[in-house]
Amino acid sequence: MRISLGRGPACRAAYCTVMASICVCLLGAQQVEKSNKNDKSKIEVVSPGAAPELELKKDDLAKAAGAAVDPRSYVIGAEDIIAIRVWREPEMSALYAVRPDGKISMPLVGEVDAANLTPKELEAKVVEALQTVMNRPQVAVSVQDVRSKKYYVQGQVNRAGSFPLVSKLTILEALGLAGGLQEFANEKDIRIIRKGGQVIKFNYKEVTRGKKMEQNIELMPGDQIIVR
Repeated sequence: MRISLGRGPACRAAYCTVMASICVCLLGAQQVEKSNKNDKSKIEVVSPGAAPELELKKDDLAKAAGAAVDPRSYVIGAEDIIAIRVWREPEMSALYAVRPDGKISMPLVGEVDAANLTPKELEAKVVEALQTVMNRPQVAVSVQDVRSKKYYVQGQVNRAGSFPLVSKLTILEALGLAGGLQEFANEKDIRIIRKGGQVIKFNYKEVTRGKKMEQNIELMPGDQIIVR
């Protein structure tokens, strides 16, 4: 930008005033930009290696970023990754891995029992613990990754592997989530291996035709569905 002014003291004074105003504007813009960069709260991973770092926005306190579980019915177990968000307390907001003993460790309050509780129950427990160190804490708890409850699908399906068991699920629904059966799969002799060595037979062809629907039982954590 080029500014042309006349000569003389009055012109030089005007020129200095204009340049000073420009400097003030530029300085203000830099301060705003710096402020905007610093106005971010981070969720820290308390358990190293448990999960990637997340960015927490203040308007998103109640939004669950994790697995699609029912916060009032899902029961947290060991190895689950949970997100705890504390309003206006970024250093308390983090991802926590539930230890084998069922506990998590939080700054300021120490160990908190998490296993065998629903996210809503854990939320109330964390609020109770934080009330000893802060006024009216606002807390949101969500399950980020289900690792304590899984089932497995093997064999002639389109997508074999392990799957989180986050809610009630039947054998037929589980096979659907695995992409369905492959072309040459044995539809009449699918087997579910349950913990303890129990073997349950499932006839996919009958069930998909609406026959003997009692075979279509709910899965339990650790079930292995084998399609030959």
